[in-house]
Amino acid sequence: MRFYAGPTLLVIDELGYLPLPGEAASALFQVVAQRYMKTSIVITTNRGVGEWGEVLGDTTVAAAMLDRLLHRSVVLNLDGDSYRLRDHHARSENLRRATTGTRQPLQ
Repeated sequence: MRFYAGPTLLVIDELGYLPLPGEAASALFQVVAQRYMKTSIVITTNRGVGEWGEVLGDTTVAAAMLDRLLHRSVVLNLDGDSYRLRDHHARSENLRRATTGTRQPLQ
């Protein structure tokens, strides 16, 4: 637990991508509780806070964790395509432009 409580900034990326088993949700709550009001946490997720009970498998743990996380936080809600999806669309568009008008019809 000291390992996760020590850094000045802890970044948790993609929370909720996969549901957490009960022990993991409990451990995550303990990390958040230990860091509460002492150090910073950045969490990225594609799940709304209303879904955290489902992600953590326990609405009580989710509510307690959110209580601590949201108390003195800044929430940024980003909409739009991810950079990976934008890159994919750009490559597809470039390929389409490169091939449009250059293909010869089959005879």
